Amino acid sequence: MIHSMTGYGKSVLQLPTKKITIEIKSLNSKNLDLNARMPSIYREKELSLRKLIGKQLERGKIDFSIYVEMTGEETTSELNKPAVRQYIKQLKDVVDGDETELLKMAVRFPDALSTAREDIDENEWQAILDEINAALKRIDTYRLDEGKVLETDFRNRIQNIDKLLEQVIAMDPERIEGVRERLRKGVEELKEKVDENRFEQELVFYIEKFDITEEKVRLKNHLEYFIKSLDSADSNGKKLGFISQEIGREINTIGSKSNYAPMQKLVVQMKDELEKIKEQLLNVL
Repeated sequence: MIHSMTGYGKSVLQLPTKKITIEIKSLNSKNLDLNARMPSIYREKELSLRKLIGKQLERGKIDFSIYVEMTGEETTSELNKPAVRQYIKQLKDVVDGDETELLKMAVRFPDALSTAREDIDENEWQAILDEINAALKRIDTYRLDEGKVLETDFRNRIQNIDKLLEQVIAMDPERIEGVRERLRKGVEELKEKVDENRFEQELVFYIEKFDITEEKVRLKNHLEYFIKSLDSADSNGKKLGFISQEIGREINTIGSKSNYAPMQKLVVQMKDELEKIKEQLLNVL
């Protein structure tokens, strides 16, 4: 069962004075690349959150965000009255102006507002953690659903390569006979008498260079191993990537040895199917 690295999970927690939204987005990446955004009050929990998210999602370019929207009258910011009065006094020394306008200017200066340092309420954090776990479950479901789509595509393309391989196997005797005939005609055109036994020996040696029996067997085995790996319990995109490289190696060797246009056309079709598999494998966990 494979999982895609592409996914999205969201969860919303409504508290008496604030609304907290958790979002997790994931794209494909060779390793775990986690970017976390959250209010400063929750920063002390960042390391434990990174461990939790990394354990659950394993790999991918992940954006994790906690957004807080205040919905009640509670606020942690207070007007720093002494600082504001001092700013207004200094402004009066520079310009004559209405008190209200000077106040508007003063509150924009540094330290005009002071923010009290909040401590995390553990009950509140546990509620947030529950919602983070809920968002992780949603993104995991999303990844699994995407993985099922990819798995269906992989099975179809591997089946297509297997059918093309069967055509290659069926065509091989005809190809070898064609090579034999071309060599014989080439010798006849030279109008030279040749030793028949020696010719047959040379012919066997030449044809052995174009023999693709081992490649056909190995390619068949690699295709079966790919499907077997798809059926395994874990999602291992890297392993499937290695198998696809081996599949590509055998297809390329068949193409280079074939020396027969109809077979090379089949090889091109196999390469096309394999390239599409490789592209999609970049999204597999």
